[in-house]
Amino acid sequence: MRYAKSMRFGLLLLLLVLLSVCSFRLFAQGHTPTAGDERIRDGEAYLWRQALGGVVLGQPVIRGQSLVAVTDGGILRAYSLAGRPLWSFSARGRLSPFLTRSPEGISYVARTGGTLISVNNGGRELWRANLGGELSGPVVLGWDGRVFAPTARRLYCYTASGTLLWRRDFDHGISAGPWLDRSGGVLLALENGDVLRIGPFGDVTGWRLPSAPSFLVSVGTPASPNPSPGSSAILALHHTGDVRMIHLSRPNDAPISLPSMPARPLAAVGGGSRVAVVLSNGQTLMLAADGETLWTADSHIRVHQQRGMGTPNEAALIYDGRGVHVLTSCGVTGFTADGRRLWFTTLTNASGLPVLDDNGVLFSGGANWILYAWRLDDRVLAQGRNPSGSAREALYGTGDPPPSSFSASPMRFNESMVRRELDTIQRGISSGNVGRNELEWIAFLKETADGGTQPRMTVAHRVSALQLLSRIASGESVPWLVQLFRRERYPVVRAAAARAIGAIGVDPGGRAIGEFAALASPGNSFRDEQVLLSIVEAIGALCRFSGPAVYDAGIPVLVMLNGANQPQTVQRQARRELESLR
Repeated sequence: MRYAKSMRFGLLLLLLVLLSVCSFRLFAQGHTPTAGDERIRDGEAYLWRQALGGVVLGQPVIRGQSLVAVTDGGILRAYSLAGRPLWSFSARGRLSPFLTRSPEGISYVARTGGTLISVNNGGRELWRANLGGELSGPVVLGWDGRVFAPTARRLYCYTASGTLLWRRDFDHGISAGPWLDRSGGVLLALENGDVLRIGPFGDVTGWRLPSAPSFLVSVGTPASPNPSPGSSAILALHHTGDVRMIHLSRPNDAPISLPSMPARPLAAVGGGSRVAVVLSNGQTLMLAADGETLWTADSHIRVHQQRGMGTPNEAALIYDGRGVHVLTSCGVTGFTADGRRLWFTTLTNASGLPVLDDNGVLFSGGANWILYAWRLDDRVLAQGRNPSGSAREALYGTGDPPPSSFSASPMRFNESMVRRELDTIQRGISSGNVGRNELEWIAFLKETADGGTQPRMTVAHRVSALQLLSRIASGESVPWLVQLFRRERYPVVRAAAARAIGAIGVDPGGRAIGEFAALASPGNSFRDEQVLLSIVEAIGALCRFSGPAVYDAGIPVLVMLNGANQPQTVQRQARRELESLR
């Protein structure tokens, strides 16, 4: 009997403890998420917190297993998703709040004076460029990693390694954008109401609207949601709630007015033939490509307004395989893809927009200089489940361009003609005027580097072509360069191909490092110093560019090239590269 009473008392005590835990309100030094709705999130304390040494500017960005945030004082800081500080980078000047990261983890930030800076995944500066003015919006990355950077009246396009490909000047200021277009270019709006679609090679198409839209979203039509320009449309969302559609298959037609939204849009993101929108009245909408509202639901913004705390100035949206997430400085809401609200959480004292990772963990910087992490969603994003698609799944065609206009000419391998064309390409690259010539020039450079058959191209011109190619090529051309490196019999051309890969900075699928490793292996008798030195330099460049992401593959090859069986010059260079990567 006494034992039964003890059991009942123990169960009662356990029940009281569970009730007290479930009623516990999350508290973190003035940064207090309050959970509620269909799935109550009360009682869930933060996973961790980390002192920042400054206030977070803008929205942090997550790539892979790290988070990077811009803080005041001009510092870029990186943390693991478990809260461990990884590195910090000082820009030696105030930074704009706009932060963009590539799939390789390369961060793009700009000083308020207009200096664009590329920083790798280990905190090492890669390159910088003078934009001549402050960023007017975030940097946007193209399918091959090319960098679109907007200022007040200008858009720049750089390769991922920092070569200026082109720039476009505008008669009116940029009022919104840019956003990545479904064809791999960008969309932006000008103050006079012009909507511009700028292709990856700098070609411009424009439409005039009655007023400047706040957001432009590229969507596929329901009949063909694939990213084909001819089957796509642009939805222009205005601050008045007006919605207009531009049919890209009928570019000469006037924009079509669609049903208006009930309030001002705060954020919008496309996925397939749908567009998710969050409004200033707290509603979240899902629109079809023809403007039909598929569903409407209330977000945490409505709760915030009901408490008399006003409306946030900005928002961010995530639309992926889990559904739709609305993020503002005052909270986060999760919806299913068909509009069922799962949960919401409110935040107080956040310094800016939070960020949600693929595992449902929320990260938010507080005004108290502390970064917090909470688990809010049990749903994990399956790889490849993003409705808008992965940018790296599409190609611009630079890896396998059409034959150049010289390819069929009987003078194709005439030395003086080749020299003139190489000089023309050199001047175009140096002046930042590649633009629409990009595919033509890449084709010519590859044909020249390949050498032809009879008569064969001089080695000097082949090397020059590879050097020029390395300045404007992207990861799309790396497989071709690996093939050239593998089959080439002239060591100087082979070395130039390896250095071109290093200058591009990325190695999709690890093909290049795999080829280099085979040549450097102890069982291989290859001992040409010129080629081995180029391999050492290329691997060092790849590691510096892509950072820790390629260290595991690259460093063992450098260690092999530092072996006693290698030429002494190769050993010395390998040691220097290894020292530089510490």
